[in-house]
Amino acid sequence: MEIPFYLSFREFENNYYSNLENWFENNRNTNETDFLLHLKEMYKPYLCYNFSKDRLQADAVIEVKNCFFPYHDNFGISFNTNHANAKNFKTGINNISEMKTITMMEYAQHILDRIHHYFQKQKISMKENETILDYINHYEIITAKEKTGYCPDYNLHQKKLPFLKAFLPLFGSTVDISLYRNFYFSVVRIADFIDAKLSDVQAFDQSIYSELKSEAMIKIHMRGHSFLTICN
Repeated sequence: MEIPFYLSFREFENNYYSNLENWFENNRNTNETDFLLHLKEMYKPYLCYNFSKDRLQADAVIEVKNCFFPYHDNFGISFNTNHANAKNFKTGINNISEMKTITMMEYAQHILDRIHHYFQKQKISMKENETILDYINHYEIITAKEKTGYCPDYNLHQKKLPFLKAFLPLFGSTVDISLYRNFYFSVVRIADFIDAKLSDVQAFDQSIYSELKSEAMIKIHMRGHSFLTICN
């Protein structure tokens, strides 16, 4: 059974016990702690620990490769790859990539753009009973190589599917900024709710707060100096 990913704290809270009941029905020999730890893994990637406030804060970002051809956009240079020096061109001015951190809203819009580009390129449209969600894990779409732009990591993309299923529109070409803003302010409250429940079952040492604080301390120790906020 797949536990829904919620963008709203109110929806998360209102559906907690019904989801817990469904969890027990589909996962024998488990307890509420197991359920809470499952929820923790769903929401932890969108949070970080803030040292100055000693609390969690939203950190809904993802690292992606940003691929481009150096100088191509500035000079409009085109190359004949059949030329004898094509090999030198490939080694000298090949497209390169750099890691870039973007928000999950930007990432979701990029995936949405890829889906629509796929439809346009293939000159097809969605079937009557299909929605955008039927294509968010389409291997050809996610891994398509473009000359420039973001290049998603397919394995990392799998971990973001619950968020994308909740956030992307069923139809249309633009993500909902207000929906994302609601999630940004809700995710900390969701984490606090999960941690409070973990405390109730004597498992606060496994809470999101404890783990992210510990991870942040390790990062500071490894870097050898302090930062007010350390995020994933």
